[in-house]
Amino acid sequence: MRRCEVHILQAGHCRHPEAATLIRGGLGPVTFPNLTGLILHPSEGAVLFDTGYDPAFLTATEPFPERLYRWLTPPRFGPEEPVRQQLSRYGLSPKDVRWVILSHFHGDHIAGLGGFPDARIVCARAGLRAATAGGPWRALRGGVLQSLIPADLDSRVTFFEDLPPVPLPTACRPFAEGADLFGDGALLAVPLPGHCPGHWGLVARAETDALHFLVADAAWSSRAIRENRPPPALTTTLLGATQPYRETLQRLHEMTRGASELIVTPAHCAERAADLAQGQATE
Repeated sequence: MRRCEVHILQAGHCRHPEAATLIRGGLGPVTFPNLTGLILHPSEGAVLFDTGYDPAFLTATEPFPERLYRWLTPPRFGPEEPVRQQLSRYGLSPKDVRWVILSHFHGDHIAGLGGFPDARIVCARAGLRAATAGGPWRALRGGVLQSLIPADLDSRVTFFEDLPPVPLPTACRPFAEGADLFGDGALLAVPLPGHCPGHWGLVARAETDALHFLVADAAWSSRAIRENRPPPALTTTLLGATQPYRETLQRLHEMTRGASELIVTPAHCAERAADLAQGQATE
């Protein structure tokens, strides 16, 4: 695998009862950060993995029924927290982002997509098909805000399903195969089924040789992976499919028990956000 510079960014957060994301979790609200990846590829340049919260989320959830999304998971982010505002810390502007990789089409993962109109988009064909099927009520039930999907996406998109399959590094077992984004082994997309249709993660080798596995919403927290504790069936059935979700989580649990060189980042993990605050989320 070619090596990349990997940064984990926090693009806002929301608060929600823990019990919705962790079986036998507490009933009180906890903070769920919104973590994204900024990857600097040696030849392809700046690559984003998801985009996090952005003011566009507030615009998209202004009308009804989309406003229900904001009521259920109200986002919080300051003016400097959207990803496009954070790029200047790395000497970049939104125009420098050449690729945006989407783990899936939920609103909190694609809200900032409109800030990168020149970027190629990589996603799952199955995810896009599900996100654009039906009207706003059906989309909302699946966590999708259709107005956040760019109108010109068809002319900018590459699908995971069309990329060449390659073996994953041994440390990723029992996950065996991924899709090679650039044909050089630098970024390998990995199907992580269950959370919703077309849900994928990303493996990248950092310059320090650490192996990053961004798992998006295959787990809401590192604790869920360590303890193999999925969300209650009500949550996983509402958004996706319970049995595939639990099988994916089981595999993540097995993987992390035997791979010390792996750095696993769930998209809403408070532990990883704490690492970020302590300056430990850059490799």
